[in-house]
Amino acid sequence: MTFLIVRPADVPTYVEHGAADVGVVGKDVLLEQDSDVYEPLDLGFGACRIAVAAFRGQIARDRLSSKIRVATKYPKITERYFNQRGVPVEIIKLNGSIELAPIVGLADRIVDLVETGNTLKAHGLVEVECIARSTARLIVNRASLKLKHQAIAELLKNLRLACASPQRPSRAGSAQQVRPAGRKEKRARK
Repeated sequence: MTFLIVRPADVPTYVEHGAADVGVVGKDVLLEQDSDVYEPLDLGFGACRIAVAAFRGQIARDRLSSKIRVATKYPKITERYFNQRGVPVEIIKLNGSIELAPIVGLADRIVDLVETGNTLKAHGLVEVECIARSTARLIVNRASLKLKHQAIAELLKNLRLACASPQRPSRAGSAQQVRPAGRKEKRARK
């Protein structure tokens, strides 16, 4: 088995074109790229949301011009979202530090990944609306699914079992047992 470590935005391309049989990528990347891959499993980690944010107080206020300027690294998701609402937008494509765009007057709003909202708060922004939720997904090349069905089915089975297990890795990387709420952990006595 060979593993490739590539940029998240490149994972669907490697899988779609058969350079890799399977890959792990965020739902945000899949929504942005519209790749022709099979998406059989939500792995349940890396949870965040694709959200619209603006300065507090500017939420309901639009520009005097006909278009709202929106900075994002997700131009397709952003365009679909605002088009579905009938709101004309000028999309400004950025690759990082999206939250700075309203501060320097580059944009009225942003569309970006949000996990806790702390970065938005630190820059005086508030989340206006959640466009979509994103978690890590297993993706599979469509031809590989047929040609290497047994190996991929085994991988899927094992990953489904692992995702269903009450043992989940903590942020520090060590496994921790998930306990139902309200139950105290028993401590060993010396």
